[in-house]
Amino acid sequence: MRPIEALLEIARDEGVTRIFGNPGTTELPLMDALAEAPDLRYVLGLQEASVVAMADGYARAARRTSMVSLHVAAGVANGLIGMLNALRSRTPMVVVAGQQDRRHLVQDPMLSGDLVGLASAAAKSAVEVQHARDLPVLLRRAFALAARPPAGPVLVSVPMDLLEEDGDVAVPARSPVTGPGPADVADAAALLAAAERPVVIAGDGVGRAGAGAVAELVAVAERLGAAVRHQPMNDGVDFPTGHPLYAGMLPPRNAVIRETLAAHDAALIAGCHAFMPHHYTPGPAVPDGLAIVQIDEDPAEIGRNFAVRHGLTGDLTGTLGALAAALDGLVPAAKERTERLGAAHARARAETEERARAAYGPAPMDPGAAAHAVAAGLPDGAVVVEEAITTGLRLRAVLRQDRPGSYVHTVGGGLGWGIGAAIGTRMASGDRPVVAVLGDGCAMFGVQGLWSAARYRVPVAFVVMNNGEYRTLKETLEEGGGASAEHGRYIGMDLAPPALDWQAAARLFGIAAVRAGSAAELAEAVASVRDLDAPLLIEAPVAGHAPSSGGRPAGSR
Repeated sequence: MRPIEALLEIARDEGVTRIFGNPGTTELPLMDALAEAPDLRYVLGLQEASVVAMADGYARAARRTSMVSLHVAAGVANGLIGMLNALRSRTPMVVVAGQQDRRHLVQDPMLSGDLVGLASAAAKSAVEVQHARDLPVLLRRAFALAARPPAGPVLVSVPMDLLEEDGDVAVPARSPVTGPGPADVADAAALLAAAERPVVIAGDGVGRAGAGAVAELVAVAERLGAAVRHQPMNDGVDFPTGHPLYAGMLPPRNAVIRETLAAHDAALIAGCHAFMPHHYTPGPAVPDGLAIVQIDEDPAEIGRNFAVRHGLTGDLTGTLGALAAALDGLVPAAKERTERLGAAHARARAETEERARAAYGPAPMDPGAAAHAVAAGLPDGAVVVEEAITTGLRLRAVLRQDRPGSYVHTVGGGLGWGIGAAIGTRMASGDRPVVAVLGDGCAMFGVQGLWSAARYRVPVAFVVMNNGEYRTLKETLEEGGGASAEHGRYIGMDLAPPALDWQAAARLFGIAAVRAGSAAELAEAVASVRDLDAPLLIEAPVAGHAPSSGGRPAGSR
């Protein structure tokens, strides 16, 4: 349906029967559409302060979220006192404000203004819609946020030309949010139990909640016989990666997530900021028809980007435990599913291992072989702190870690985190060995952290994957095509000359260092972390990116 039709449809679905407002030119698309919507009554006020006050009183008496339509900057300004009152009184209210036509906003046209800036101090949230496809999602979020304790007004600024567009937009269904009461858990369990091809998405909230939450998620997965995926670029061990049901991490691209989830008819998403893609791909992350149960401590996560059938909020350990208990015995096929999936996953893991071992050789090492060598050399109980990007993705595929807290990453993406995070992790981890796996580019952003490691004699093994380039940027360019990929010439993405000498860098900070001459030597060096009493830097020369068409292999040394 068209954007204006989507706006009215969502209003109806959210229980709106009256829209309070005072119209201006930027509201004309709405007023025209209301002429054909007799079920939505427009309540006229002669000044915006009165309009918002009427909506405040109506919401309190009706005990449901009211909807307001305000004119551009001056109208929003007039309505601010009413919004401030509603914010203090915790009145649920969605304020849709008309913005000037985007096609001439750059010229600072009459009536335009920073509506988000104006409203921010008087609203729980204020946002301006930039694309028609985002309007339904942002409206759903606005109604959910307005009603969520503490309730209050939420402003959505909508440019008038956006409402006049003819293109179709998808309207997500309303997502129910409930506490983990017995009836709610039973309904969620029944939906999952009825699925023939369920999948579980383990989010970082589960790992943060601790070993108890991870164990309860394992129980849920086993009682369903469901394949389990980590959320994109997970920050920790949210599900044991050696478990037969574990199928790997969801890649951080909507198109790949959608393709992966299309093989399933129901999904449990637990403790996950769903979903955070990295590179843009068209379309949503969730395929049409997928029945979703979402569990999170934060009510804002439920239905944030897509509709869910059941949204349960509350303590993750307790909620997952209740769900596991409700599922006990409900899925007779769970054991057979687990055996079948376990066999398939074991074959896939064996193939990955075989490819990595076949690539073992002297430096510069194949990135997959280097990642496998690190995993093979890890002592029992070791903690991996990873900030290696391209090699890190390969490392995830071969790590087999079952203990929560054994893997540490940041989904934040700010470079230079790894060295400092490894030092802090080791200081708080007792006697557990810590291995930091770092890309050379990432490590350069935080190299000064080595001084602290040396000063306090923190026994961390810092493994620097040295390929002399920003490989992830080159690979991304090649995927998209363009001149750089065509000519094998990548501007600003090579870290040589001068080449980075990581043994020299270690000496600068008074840290012992070795250079691994092969994948086998790298595995041996990583294994030595169990005996460290001071920091050690292990330089691992890794092969650079080779363009697929022409040009010198970029980053070769």
